[in-house]
Amino acid sequence: MALTREQLAQRVAQELQDGYYVNLGIGIPTLVANYVPEGIEVMLQSENGLLGMGQFPTEEEIDADLINAGKQTVTMATGASIFDSAESFAMIRGGHVDLTVLGAFEVDVSGNIASYMIPGKLIKGMGGAMDLVAGADNIIVTMTHASKHGVSKLLPSCTLPLTGKGCIKKVLTDLAFLEIKDGAFHLLERAPGVSIDEIKHLTAGKLVIPDDVPEMIF
Repeated sequence: MALTREQLAQRVAQELQDGYYVNLGIGIPTLVANYVPEGIEVMLQSENGLLGMGQFPTEEEIDADLINAGKQTVTMATGASIFDSAESFAMIRGGHVDLTVLGAFEVDVSGNIASYMIPGKLIKGMGGAMDLVAGADNIIVTMTHASKHGVSKLLPSCTLPLTGKGCIKKVLTDLAFLEIKDGAFHLLERAPGVSIDEIKHLTAGKLVIPDDVPEMIF
């Protein structure tokens, strides 16, 4: 069974480590803030100028002036700080973010990512993604494995304009968790109830499958 948006966020949250500074991209990645594992502290950074982003607010906690990069209302954790976007991007470009979680339209076997433009369609735009892929060493992409028409998003080579080259190391889709290395997608885990054949069928790029592929645990 394909993972829900919330399950994708839960699985990505398992990759967080104590003391990490983490940037969460627009879309599914923002949900990770709600699933930070107990017992660890991370500082979530938003490129519009917030370090120490907390969970999404309840109705009683909503402050219309406190938003993330996607213009969603958020909360602030203890010790959070607010600053201008120039300082925020200095953090990103300076390599001070330990983990970045981004959405994407396509990813390929070379670790290239296309996430900001589909020619002929009105898309929100690049935001901070190009800076994030250039400034971060550890990037996880979260997206659906295929389009709503059943076309794979894990490709031999991206067909859309690139956001960054050779920068993506891991991809979490609604079907699988994969690592990109040696010109291939290496299957690490599969979603509960999803078969290897289903993943193979919907992966257009080279796929390396080990003898044992465990199901994800939540």
